[in-house]
Amino acid sequence: MKSMQYIKSILLTAIAPIVWGSTYIVTTEMLPAESPLVASTIRAMPAGIILVLFSNAYPQGIWWRRIAILGLLNISLFFYCLFFAATYLPGGMAAVVMSIQPLLIMVLSRYYLSMNYSVLQLSASGLGAIGVALLVLNSESQLNITGVALGLLGAFSMALGVVLTKKWGKPKEMTTIGFTGWQLLFGGVALLPTSLWLEGIPQQLTLVNYAGYGYLSIVGAMLSYFLWFRGLESLPSVTVSFIGLLSSVSACLLGYIVLGETFTWWQSLGAIVVILAIVLVASPTRSHSNVVIEN
Repeated sequence: MKSMQYIKSILLTAIAPIVWGSTYIVTTEMLPAESPLVASTIRAMPAGIILVLFSNAYPQGIWWRRIAILGLLNISLFFYCLFFAATYLPGGMAAVVMSIQPLLIMVLSRYYLSMNYSVLQLSASGLGAIGVALLVLNSESQLNITGVALGLLGAFSMALGVVLTKKWGKPKEMTTIGFTGWQLLFGGVALLPTSLWLEGIPQQLTLVNYAGYGYLSIVGAMLSYFLWFRGLESLPSVTVSFIGLLSSVSACLLGYIVLGETFTWWQSLGAIVVILAIVLVASPTRSHSNVVIEN
């Protein structure tokens, strides 16, 4: 019975990165060009407001500071680094740089959560990065130091956010809906000044633009982040981080299905390698052997 609940948690959590994989298509096909930070703000802040109002729960005491930190790490700083890394790097290279996140989570979990990992699990992190590289890299991909630095900072931001979320849990009086909402709200508010300063308010929006913003906010934030934080409550942090690699698989498959982009045998192999890495880390016996000590 516990194994079935564990598998259910994995499948529900996997919906989040699969949805995130659709962000590229929605951004390029449905949103105004050159306004990624505005899109990030609209994605996070309205979703946060709706979830907070729905949950009708408020942080108390130390939790104001903790949720502000989590909102900064999981939402605003991560979004900022992700989008600006993509301006310096090809999307594929940015994804490869970000794929170091599972390894970062292992290192941080060792320090913050007193967790130990096997050689197989450490090897799986390299396997996951190789799978992402096969999925998204091409012969024209080039490194840019600024882009790599931003990508690494974004990966570290999300990794630290995941580990601290696991360490702190959520307020006892707050549901996962409220916990998700407050992080999105804090993250969106933190992004707002920068997005308005650098990009301003988009002009002459169309119905397609509104639909794109609505999708990003409702599906790409409210639903996906709720499932993501729900997964962090019931699964080991490193398992969740590996599940996050599915966003690259989703992006490539959706590009092939929706936009008619190529999907080569190398990319198919990459998808298989990513899934294999997830299976190696997420098997119930192995994951349950890593008990998280929460303070």
